[in-house]
Amino acid sequence: MRILIVEDDDILGSGLKVGLEMNGFTADLTTRCDEAEAALRGGGIDAVVLDVMLPDGSGRDLLLRLRARGDSTPVLFLTALDSVADRIAGLDAGADDHLGKPFDLDEVSARLRALLRRAVQRPTACLTWNGVTLDPAALTARNAGGEVHLSRREFRVLHALMERPRSIVSKAQIEEKLYGFQEGVESNAVEVHVHNLRAKLGSRSIETVRGVGYRMAEPAR
Repeated sequence: MRILIVEDDDILGSGLKVGLEMNGFTADLTTRCDEAEAALRGGGIDAVVLDVMLPDGSGRDLLLRLRARGDSTPVLFLTALDSVADRIAGLDAGADDHLGKPFDLDEVSARLRALLRRAVQRPTACLTWNGVTLDPAALTARNAGGEVHLSRREFRVLHALMERPRSIVSKAQIEEKLYGFQEGVESNAVEVHVHNLRAKLGSRSIETVRGVGYRMAEPAR
């Protein structure tokens, strides 16, 4: 789950980035409207946390431009402008949710999970496939043997695969879920994480589609 944070307060933005990453998200931080638009045009963003007052313009105007060009990425306004009129203006501009500052980080995370759930029309937070259950809120995975202990990046890889268990997910798409804009991509990291997941979940739990990517194995019949 890759989140774009658009916030010009350095301390607040950095704290939000670290906190979301501790809660299982991959987070990128930008401080300007133009940077945010460029990031969204590049793709791979699952949701946006957006401030209203930014150095080069209004977050509301940015959101109107995104919606006008057909960008339906879920957006959570996180702003000090929290009057009823401000909330109405943000929602009418195309925001999916609105939360005032100061905020509780766990609530921000929960609201983002809810937005992502609604975006794919999934009624519950947990993902279940072929005997494996993944809980993004608790950052836990379980199978028939009980809880499976995963590293943070193993969890992200498994989440990317279980979101669309019958679809092939390319290595590049998985890397988008693992790394932020400013992080170096390790050449064989995905292969290593998939290998570790197979060791923990079963050698046939994840299929390799040679030259294309990975997908979750179909349940045995």
